[in-house]
Amino acid sequence: MTADIRHLIAGQWSAGSGEPVRSVNPARPHVVVAEGPGAVAADVDEAVAAATEAAAAWAATPIHQRGALLLAASDVVAAHAREWGRELAAEEGKTLAEGIGEVQRAAQILRYYGNEGDRQAGELFASPRAGERILVTRKPIGVVGVITPFNFPIAIPAWKIAPALVYGNTVVWKPAGTVPLLAMRLAEALTTAGLPAGVLNLLVGGPDIGDAIVGHPGVDGLTFTGSTGIGRRIAATGAARGVPVQAEMGGKNAAVVLDDADIDLALEQVMLGAFRSTGQKCTATSRLIVTSGIADRFLESLCDRAQRLLVGDPTDDATQMGPVISAAAQQSISAGIATAATQGGSVLTGGQPYADSARAEGYFVAPTIVELDSVTADVWTEELFGPVLAVARAADAEDAFALAGDSEFGLSAAVFTQDLTRALQAVEQIDVGVLHVNSESAGADPHVPFGGAKKSGLGPKEQGGAAREFFTHTTTVYLRGGRAGA
Repeated sequence: MTADIRHLIAGQWSAGSGEPVRSVNPARPHVVVAEGPGAVAADVDEAVAAATEAAAAWAATPIHQRGALLLAASDVVAAHAREWGRELAAEEGKTLAEGIGEVQRAAQILRYYGNEGDRQAGELFASPRAGERILVTRKPIGVVGVITPFNFPIAIPAWKIAPALVYGNTVVWKPAGTVPLLAMRLAEALTTAGLPAGVLNLLVGGPDIGDAIVGHPGVDGLTFTGSTGIGRRIAATGAARGVPVQAEMGGKNAAVVLDDADIDLALEQVMLGAFRSTGQKCTATSRLIVTSGIADRFLESLCDRAQRLLVGDPTDDATQMGPVISAAAQQSISAGIATAATQGGSVLTGGQPYADSARAEGYFVAPTIVELDSVTADVWTEELFGPVLAVARAADAEDAFALAGDSEFGLSAAVFTQDLTRALQAVEQIDVGVLHVNSESAGADPHVPFGGAKKSGLGPKEQGGAAREFFTHTTTVYLRGGRAGA
């Protein structure tokens, strides 16, 4: 059944009055998952006003009480993991197992931040003056604009909204218009848990709604995940307005496989990094660097595994890779593969559209591996955001690490070696925000910082204790009493 798109403003769910928004199943585009009128600019004003009105009372609520609401919401999300995971697979295109896993991860994130009240709340410093102590306390930044992408429609919103709320902020949230159903599910979980009216406001719409949030004078901070171009534009707008911006942007993540690697492990993990979630991850493996001693046999085995990957309806338990999100994404990725071939790349596997009726109807792209004779090819530098792996050979570890660093991005990387010295060398030489040794380049845990180096990120990192650096500001308190005995 098609779900009706609704917006949450000041604690009330309502239909919109803007342009139609339609979410379709990317495996079967004739199937509409959710549809309804989008939000309009006046809704942004109303949502910001509601968040502003709710801000003082929410900030004054003890953090343990705020956390208790997140814990209650976590229980709601976890209880619906299978149902919402199936909806996620139908709406976004992840496999059913990945969809269920993502919903469970959202519950885990809510649970982690729900316990924030039991962690350190500030710092105490000695004073150079007698009878005085210096306290550093934290306060919420206020109304936070949250803009989230399609590829993790419940987990990424959870890792932004949960810390924003537990630290006492209120939220105006615009999800990607291609995945409104999972956004509504997360908002429903939080309202069911008892979140006060106005603390969380959800608006579904097009880029104009995002622009209205970013430029609204009532918004005190902006957190964004998406393309580098849009992230930089948001950062520029935030800077002009004098508000903090947290942006997690693009990646062109490398996996380095050295001659001494555990080959079976590396094959397994490179496959997961490149093709799980159909390659639609900021942290997906999109570049492979393999040293010459093992390159031939490694690539032969990798192509064999890619060819045997079961690609199809993501709601089928047997499917191992689903479609990309939209026709536009399918066309862009296919064009990128064609360009790679004209720039000297050899397509080792994939690269052709599916001819069977079931997959020809949907937005499917075959798992594709392209070996390059030059790393000047566009596919080496530009993010396609799909199941495409560009391959370069390296003479040795030093050459491989240099190739891994050959990018303006610095989100994540993976290195496969059994040599501790080489692993430590990678830690020193590969400039990324997240480095995996002997595991896939993708993956993030809620209790540790997540975010990129170089042009992959702006502002403080996300998740773990790092989230506090963005969602709060410090107040340094010089605490001194009166004279004793006075």
